[in-house]
Amino acid sequence: MTLQDQTAVVAGGSSGIGLATAGRLSAAGARVIATGRDQTKLSAAIASLGTHVTGVAFDASDRAAVDGFFAQTGPIDHLVLAMSGGEGAGVLSELDLQALRRGFEAKFWPQIETAQAGLASLRPGGSITFITAISARIARPGVAGLGAINGAIEAMVGTLAREIKPSRVNAVSPGVVDTAWWDRFPIEVKTAIFQEQVDILPAGRVGNADEVAHAVQFLIENSYVTGTVIECDGGMHLV
Repeated sequence: MTLQDQTAVVAGGSSGIGLATAGRLSAAGARVIATGRDQTKLSAAIASLGTHVTGVAFDASDRAAVDGFFAQTGPIDHLVLAMSGGEGAGVLSELDLQALRRGFEAKFWPQIETAQAGLASLRPGGSITFITAISARIARPGVAGLGAINGAIEAMVGTLAREIKPSRVNAVSPGVVDTAWWDRFPIEVKTAIFQEQVDILPAGRVGNADEVAHAVQFLIENSYVTGTVIECDGGMHLV
């Protein structure tokens, strides 16, 4: 499938994996609408991506704003859901359940709300791609909450693929990827986690945003793949 002259919305496209995906899809010929909460940040992020990428700012946790966005975009061919949070980690005995609730509010609900709102604009035969995380697929102490958020999204992928056929629904499940998401941690914690990936992963390193964006592009372009979650994790699910 060629993306030439197709329209793709990348929700959560102002940084990291979302921004890398916007760049890749644009380079492949698509007209890309990247979204984010902050117009100034979004405009600065996409400034180097060329005229085929435009930015629209709104809060994806505000359903009225999401509906208003799709009412203005017209028909779209592809929808990528890259919004994320970060709260919800910790062993169960110490887990802040309010933080876990905020984690769901920051990622699960915005992705699902945007997917639902976008259905009316999505052309038959188009695609929806969720960005989850490998926490949904590993039994690692301390990430049960994050796994619940991402696993809840992944559990819907197959059913949604059947519900909205002939449009397709897939997800990419990244491992540790070197993006600004990790800047919320003290530098010594980030350094230790990144070094662990070097030590234990079959790939022997952390990933980068463009590698995950490449997986997203594959799922969009391959019209025979649906109901699938691709692990783009350097082999973390093996260890």
